[in-house]
Amino acid sequence: MSNKQNSPTSNILGNAESYPVPPFKQQKQPFPGLVSEMSPRPDHGEKSYRGSGKLTGRKALITGGDSGIGQAVAIAYAREGADVAINYLPAEESDAKEVIALIREEGRKAVAIPGDIRDEAFCQKLVKQAASELGGLDILVNNAGRQQFCESIKDLTTEAFDATFKTNVYAMFWITKAALDYLPRGASIINTTSVQAYKPSEILLDYAQTKASIVAFTKSLAKQLGPEGIRVNAVAPGPYWTPLQVCGGQPQEKVEVFGEEAPLARPGQPAEIAPLYVTFASADNSYSSGQVWCSDGGTGTV
Repeated sequence: MSNKQNSPTSNILGNAESYPVPPFKQQKQPFPGLVSEMSPRPDHGEKSYRGSGKLTGRKALITGGDSGIGQAVAIAYAREGADVAINYLPAEESDAKEVIALIREEGRKAVAIPGDIRDEAFCQKLVKQAASELGGLDILVNNAGRQQFCESIKDLTTEAFDATFKTNVYAMFWITKAALDYLPRGASIINTTSVQAYKPSEILLDYAQTKASIVAFTKSLAKQLGPEGIRVNAVAPGPYWTPLQVCGGQPQEKVEVFGEEAPLARPGQPAEIAPLYVTFASADNSYSSGQVWCSDGGTGTV
């Protein structure tokens, strides 16, 4: 009889064996949502991520760095030796403070820049302030996103459609354009797209369009910036347990069973995807550009 608890596979899986599986309790938050009010609370690698100096001396700006995938990436980057600036909405200040504290615990410089990236002038200010306070900029992670489900195109307002595109597409364009004044050869731009770009849900009509746009933006810009030695890649998450889902990203009935359709039968935790962002940023991966890497629990969408 095998002893699963002491098996080699069990040791390799580590925390993954104990990650929560649905059903989850009903929970709804006002947009943009807070990690501190989620149940179960997502794992961002606070206790598990161990760095190995892959990003020593690097300087990164991460949008949406207060929670979810952005928080996990911020923690991973700091533990890999990078100084980190994070952007977030003012309503997310409590989550952001926790991230800033974790970055500083690693002895790295941490810069908090709250503000709404739907405003072009703020996006320009954001990049300038991040580069100034970090003493440069060589990693840009366009991660902030807006996702609000809507059952029918008839109910999808122009205001909501515009807000999703401004957050997910326009801001990425504005921030990236501004960052090119600072990014040197060897710099890395990493965008967060989604499996929704390839397998769109009927209730995420506007969100899925923006994520498809991010894929095209990534591949096109990689060709444009290749001669300048700047790499551009994207990560495509599948179902990940973040505030995005519980503040209008999914209906309540889907939140309760979120991730159950994945072959791994659960949603991913932010800690499980942060290593992809580290790999794309690392000089060890200096020949990868224009790529989209997926993490979706086994469905093989991308």
